[in-house]
Amino acid sequence: MAEPTEKDYAASAKAVVDNAVSGAMEMVEDVIASAFRRLETRMSEREKTCESLKTGRLSEEDTFISRDENFEMKDIGWMTIQDFSVEKAEQKIHEYIKTWEYEDSWLYCIDFLGEDLHPYDRRYRFRVRWSIPTRRKPVPRATASVYFTFVVSTIKPGNYPVEVYYVFETNRLVHRPGQSRFREKWLKDIIESKVSMMATVRF
Repeated sequence: MAEPTEKDYAASAKAVVDNAVSGAMEMVEDVIASAFRRLETRMSEREKTCESLKTGRLSEEDTFISRDENFEMKDIGWMTIQDFSVEKAEQKIHEYIKTWEYEDSWLYCIDFLGEDLHPYDRRYRFRVRWSIPTRRKPVPRATASVYFTFVVSTIKPGNYPVEVYYVFETNRLVHRPGQSRFREKWLKDIIESKVSMMATVRF
């Protein structure tokens, strides 16, 4: 039997990471879906419709948001329901990320993952993949992802704002812009955990 080549090692390591990423994406989708299910089961159909039209926003208690009272939260002007588009959503994600504090060595890219139809809204999902390429390793060994969800109501007036939530890969906490502080350490922890997992692969 031929000895495994360096290419074989790289392919095996990549497969391990791909499986981990796939599992993380499934977890993220489950977390967001669970959050909305909890909201929907707390109100009757009539109450849900009236509450949506009256308030235009979900309560802070029900959105599972992390708050930091000792830090000035930064936010941007998002968009209204009638102004929403996938392209504008990507632009807003770029704009919002500019309010985060992180080292210049980080690079990121945004991918549109798809649209999900629900009885009272449409949900658009985006992935922001972060990495730190270097001269020695221009292709990073691992990336860290942040998943954004734009909730576009189909029952509220068009001048109401789009709801935006985001979660970090491997983390079950659902964040909301302007009410949660970004921490660069979260990205580093995700990447370090992936690199450590790859190091445990034996051939």
